Amino acid sequence: MKYFSFRFLFDCSAEKLQPAKDLLADMSAECGFESFEDSENGFVGFAQQLLVDEEALNQLLTDFPIADVKIAYQKEAVEDQNWNQEWERQGFEPINIDDKIIVFDAKHGIIDQPAGCIVIGIDAVQAFGTGTHHTTQMMVRALSAIDLNHQSVLDCGCGTGILGLAASKLGAERVVGFDIDEWSVNNARHNAQLNGVDNLSVLHGDASVISHISGLFGVVVANINRNILLADMPCYVDAMGGKAHLVVSGFYQEDIPMLLEKAQTLGLREIRRFNQENWACLILQRQ
Repeated sequence: MKYFSFRFLFDCSAEKLQPAKDLLADMSAECGFESFEDSENGFVGFAQQLLVDEEALNQLLTDFPIADVKIAYQKEAVEDQNWNQEWERQGFEPINIDDKIIVFDAKHGIIDQPAGCIVIGIDAVQAFGTGTHHTTQMMVRALSAIDLNHQSVLDCGCGTGILGLAASKLGAERVVGFDIDEWSVNNARHNAQLNGVDNLSVLHGDASVISHISGLFGVVVANINRNILLADMPCYVDAMGGKAHLVVSGFYQEDIPMLLEKAQTLGLREIRRFNQENWACLILQRQ
């Protein structure tokens, strides 16, 4: 496969630079971007030449939701490679979430399991979800706040499979995940084997695969960007049983009113929220 590199340059105040970079990285995933490298006044994004949607990218930059931020880019063709290879080699330190769940880098060996803690090993290969990001930590925290015993859980955009693994270890009876990225599908299956989880199945595709999954779910989780959540929320609700929970993150606190307005039209109400830095997570319930 061949890739394009897009060098994004930001014209904005210093205090808006990092939030703008975070938001563009989050939202550009739906345009085909797989990974990023940071730079002083911007970053470089990488996308497969056959999959990148440059028209959608240009529209995203035109309608960028942070005021007084202008973004330009320079595109170049580059050879295919694993852009996360150096990060994967270095790994990450264990992440303790409320002394309930510890996520560790499986590449660097198994850690001792503290009393009363669930441990999850993640061997990340070009997939999102190691627990280092605020949104992943909040999603795991939200799952631990729900009684998952004997529940069926659907993980939308599963990445490494971390949320499905957490759900299984928290007592879920059946877990199904899906991701549009084949790397992520393979990685989630691999991580399930590493963790001895045999009740997690992973499908390849977008939200349309939900209609091919039998049965309803008591809990649906989606750690994706705001626009995809708004577009796919009706599909999530179609897969939810009565009084089922929908847990969503991947957006900022200022996006909450828009998401709650959409949720209300679908018969969902907010029962709890989490905030970390400027990121947010909502637990919604079907009425």
